[in-house]
Amino acid sequence: MGRELALSTLYALDFNGELVPGMGPVDFPTLSDEEREQLDQETVLFARFLLAGTFDHLEEIDAWISRFSINRPLDKIDCIDRNILRISVFSLLHVRDIHSNVVITEAVRLSQEYSREVNYKFINGILDSMRKEIDDNAQNS
Repeated sequence: MGRELALSTLYALDFNGELVPGMGPVDFPTLSDEEREQLDQETVLFARFLLAGTFDHLEEIDAWISRFSINRPLDKIDCIDRNILRISVFSLLHVRDIHSNVVITEAVRLSQEYSREVNYKFINGILDSMRKEIDDNAQNS
């Protein structure tokens, strides 16, 4: 649920042109006050963690996406897919306690649920290529 909440927040900010690197905390603009009150603390903490990390590393994340998305410039990737990738790339690069296979599986699940039918293959391919490079760099250092 935390990933979905982070995704809907990033999507709303990106769609409205309000997503900027290093921005401060946001209060989940896609939820009503009643919906916010019903969220459990763990979901809120995880969503805020993903959002803060993505905001703090947005330029680095977008550079990784651009480098691996050879045939689609960042601004041509569907907004929902771009933000699934952002959350996932942050996790691959900076969250050591979530295994890369879990990150990729969750990204594919989100894409299958919220995006076009075939876009999950695009997301899976990009993230898997990144994972391999990150793993290779870790072994060589």
